[in-house]
Amino acid sequence: MNAHAFTSDVAFTPTVKAIQARKGSRQSYARVEERGGWQGVITPDLAAFIALQTSVFLSTANSDGQPYIQHRGGPAGFLKVLDDKTIGFADFSGNRQFITQGNLTDNPQAFLFLIDYMLRQRIKIWGTARVVENDAELMAKLMPRDYKARPEQVILFTVSAWDANCPQHIPQRFEAADVATALGERDRRIEQLEQEVLRLKAASKGTDEE
Repeated sequence: MNAHAFTSDVAFTPTVKAIQARKGSRQSYARVEERGGWQGVITPDLAAFIALQTSVFLSTANSDGQPYIQHRGGPAGFLKVLDDKTIGFADFSGNRQFITQGNLTDNPQAFLFLIDYMLRQRIKIWGTARVVENDAELMAKLMPRDYKARPEQVILFTVSAWDANCPQHIPQRFEAADVATALGERDRRIEQLEQEVLRLKAASKGTDEE
């Protein structure tokens, strides 16, 4: 059970609130708290956003508080919403340092950062995470179909609170596949127009000869 008075207290500690008060933003965040704080469950809108992502940053900290951020990627849908509190994904084999797994063994507190450069939107999710090994059924449920990667284990993330940031200062970028699709559609349209021009020229020439 969340022991905080508000879900946003997972980030807004007394020290943070004191700084907010000193710098003039405490009043606006207090109004958020009056409405109950941030969301504590995965809403349909958040689930839809998660389903589109091909990249995520997972932050953990060891028992000494030393933070670590790990990137994980895959095809859209590799992050799966299992229920209104749980996100799961297959953890693919990488450099085998196992820093994240070691951190989560000592300290389950974790954080997910999702950013969509095309939409210029970012989502921050606080919670806890754990590594699940040797669960073939769960792995099969989370492994993206036909994705060429070797799954090693599963990470399950339990949501405590989440917040959406404004798009300020996020550069707009586009996925290479989306750009290639757009350019392909443009080239097909150009080809169609060129063929139409040739047809009209031929028709016009035939009329002149008459």
